[in-house]
Amino acid sequence: MELACLDLEGVLVPEIWIAFAEKTGIDELRATTRDIPDYNVLMRQRLALLEQHGLTIDDIQQVIATLEPLPGAVEFIGWLRERFQVIILSDTFYEFSAPLMRQLGWPTLFCHKLVTDEGGKVVDYKLRQEDPKRASVKALHSLNYRVIAAGDSYNDTTMLAEADAGILFHAPDNVIAEFPQFPAVHEFADLKQAFIDASERPLAL
Repeated sequence: MELACLDLEGVLVPEIWIAFAEKTGIDELRATTRDIPDYNVLMRQRLALLEQHGLTIDDIQQVIATLEPLPGAVEFIGWLRERFQVIILSDTFYEFSAPLMRQLGWPTLFCHKLVTDEGGKVVDYKLRQEDPKRASVKALHSLNYRVIAAGDSYNDTTMLAEADAGILFHAPDNVIAEFPQFPAVHEFADLKQAFIDASERPLAL
């Protein structure tokens, strides 16, 4: 049985923190795992900026409510779910994801949780586990699944390496250059073809 694992932000939906940065005008919030490979360093930077500017989870959720999946993402997920079991492996948070997952048709999502106080201040975050994307693929292998994975950032590369086939999608030039072992595509039509090429069973577009 083959299973597809996908990153969420930058692959299927816009980068939430970039959208929030554009709304607030706080340029430092534009940083993502494309820029800072260490997720804990990135999140501590984000929490400090939220504290500095007095921003709450409600402020972030209001921006998320305005976002839509990337053009072609809904159709692609529908195509993929007809051919594979699909799991979204993301470093986003359940407190962010619902409006976007609803638009994608509620595929299975493994991600993290935020810790907020009674006033909505984001005080911490809880990772599901260390290196969760890689660990998830490793666990799926233990269940005798063959995994094809796609992602766009540094934090996806261990998932891609652990998978039976890894694909970079919408990745920036710096990530593509550092990880030439993974085929890189930029359009959903090409991502479909990459999944077909990586599969061990006949698939059609």
